Amino acid sequence: MNLNADFSKRVLVHAADLPWVPSPTAGVDRRMLDRIGDEVARATSIVRYAPNSAFPAHTHGGGEEFLVLEGVFEDESGAFPAGSYVRNPPQSRHTPGSTPGCTIFVKLWQFDPDDRAFVRLDTASVPYQPVSGTPGVWSKTLFEGGTETVRMQRWAPNTPVRWSDIAGGAEVLVLAGDFEESGERFNRLSWLRLPTGATLDAIAGPDGAEVWVKTGHLSAASLMPPQRGNGA
Repeated sequence: MNLNADFSKRVLVHAADLPWVPSPTAGVDRRMLDRIGDEVARATSIVRYAPNSAFPAHTHGGGEEFLVLEGVFEDESGAFPAGSYVRNPPQSRHTPGSTPGCTIFVKLWQFDPDDRAFVRLDTASVPYQPVSGTPGVWSKTLFEGGTETVRMQRWAPNTPVRWSDIAGGAEVLVLAGDFEESGERFNRLSWLRLPTGATLDAIAGPDGAEVWVKTGHLSAASLMPPQRGNGA
């Protein structure tokens, strides 16, 4: 499967409006945002675990990065409630599931090939800091390594936010509130991918916005999945 696979193009997906697509594992459904491959894929998705569901044990040959949006995600390394940010590097192995159920935003096979850093972060424990020179914008860094930086940001009501000539591209996922950009309204779970060199010219809505942001990664070398095999 190739879905939004041209990374030189701007892509917008209102994920909350997508249907849930069953995975091969009962109780685990997906909303696919971009994908190259079948069950082993370079993929960005919203994944929902029903209560008491679990994916079979598997190795992440290309790494896995996710943010828990709702509920509690569980595996051998612990229980991760909403707001948890997790990175499982290439060749890591686990058995993911959820007793109460959960929803996560997850990216697969998008790591630097040499990245071996595990991250287990409660994002609520990291304070927002004002962004110098950008009134009304606060930011916290979740991960920085190689060419990529992962942040969460808060944009105050009606605040203009402009990024020019974005090096290495960017992705934005709306976690709360809304904003407008290029004549489009972005609500919760709206996802925007901008290619390297693009510009973001947004304005936060009347209640402001909280967003997950990843930059610098779309022009970097990354692992690619094999054509066949067991997926995740």
